Amino acid sequence: MPSTSAQQAFDQTVGGQRDPWTRLAALRRDLGVVEGDAVPDAGAGNDDGGRRFAVLRYDDCARVLRDNVTFSSRVYERVMGPVMGHTILEMDEPEHGRFRRLAGHAFRHKALQRWESELIGPLAQETIGRFAGRGHAELVRELTFPFPVQVIARILGLPRRDYPMFQELAFTLTSVGAGYRASREASHQLAAYLLPIVRDRRASPDDDLISELALAEIDGQALSDEEIVSYLRLLLPAGSETTYCSIGSLLFALLTHRDQLDDIRREGALVPRAIEELLRWEPAIPFIPRLATRDVTIADVAIPAGARVTLCLGSANRDETRFAEPDRFDIHRLEQQQLAFASGPHMCLGMHLARMEMRVVLDAVLDRLPDVELAPGPEGSDTADPHMHGLGFRKPTCLPVRFTPRS
Repeated sequence: MPSTSAQQAFDQTVGGQRDPWTRLAALRRDLGVVEGDAVPDAGAGNDDGGRRFAVLRYDDCARVLRDNVTFSSRVYERVMGPVMGHTILEMDEPEHGRFRRLAGHAFRHKALQRWESELIGPLAQETIGRFAGRGHAELVRELTFPFPVQVIARILGLPRRDYPMFQELAFTLTSVGAGYRASREASHQLAAYLLPIVRDRRASPDDDLISELALAEIDGQALSDEEIVSYLRLLLPAGSETTYCSIGSLLFALLTHRDQLDDIRREGALVPRAIEELLRWEPAIPFIPRLATRDVTIADVAIPAGARVTLCLGSANRDETRFAEPDRFDIHRLEQQQLAFASGPHMCLGMHLARMEMRVVLDAVLDRLPDVELAPGPEGSDTADPHMHGLGFRKPTCLPVRFTPRS
């Protein structure tokens, strides 16, 4: 078991919203697995009275992610279930495998290529065009925050007139921390809005994701209308909030590492490497939970059945036994598999879409705002101190920039 001083240090990490990594690094090296409440449980709830453990090292996190028999995703049922409905997030096998095959069909490579050229690329240009002639902008508020949810709306084929309503409900749904009553009400409103659309697309398919989900079959099995609605509601936090965080974090990383931004300007082929390095350096969701279904030992720590196991993906991605100088953002780093999108059976279905959105936005920024630079506001203003923050979601506080105005 960890020493008293190590346990006390671990219990303080919950306050490290700006930099949780320094304290976790010492614990990762010394302990590997720690018992306690110091890290968030990714919406798993904190009122069950059970024991909780945090896994900090890369190899141990990867092991847990691969073993979805010993480490169940049912831990999400308590909080996410009432808001999102029954989704792939909380499913175990064999239900998970069936649903993943059905839903995954909609994200095939051909569909992603079409979405990029017809929907996502034009939206990035349109969004940046609203402020490109001004010479300054706050990119979180004006670009990274509104962009991903509009991508989802367009991919779903929702009427453009419904975008404002859809965006408002989406952000209310994902703001669970502000109060479950509002999130649940938004969930009910979204279901009431989406269910007739799902039924209509099943009867009269169109060229959109809802139609793809309504028509998809594996071994003669299709998704029910209610399953599709639950999946669509899950797409909002998975496809909007996490991507909003990742796009903002990518821009923050490059704007605060100007030499590497200049490297990308000279060599556009570095963009995919910059994206992978950002996902390693600051994953949007740094902690995810699992439920131990049987007694198990990790890093010489005995974990009993029924305990909640939090995987510290952000810590794993900075494990010095796998990544040299792990706290340094370096787009020239030799690429190695990071865990931002998890691994194993529950690896993120939308990871290719997220990567594509990050690439499209970065390309559009470099194209339309080639001399963009960070420009913090005056002391005391909301934009005076741009920095990374958060534990449930990691993202920059703000991105005030200046650039040469362009049409």
